[in-house]
Amino acid sequence: MSKKKACKKCKIFVKGSECPICKSDQLTTNWNGRIYILDPNKSKIAKKINITIKGEYAIKVR
Repeated sequence: MSKKKACKKCKIFVKGSECPICKSDQLTTNWNGRIYILDPNKSKIAKKINITIKGEYAIKVR
């Protein structure tokens, strides 16, 4: 099984070769930790790290 790819800009996990949020093709498999944002409007963590779209995000991307 291959490691998931995360967008270097948005940190969201991506299927394919382009980020659905920022349309960047700068993806990496070099990341640590994950966070699941279910409701960005109610999440204090999402507000603190400026996430506005529901999804699975890497915490640290290199």
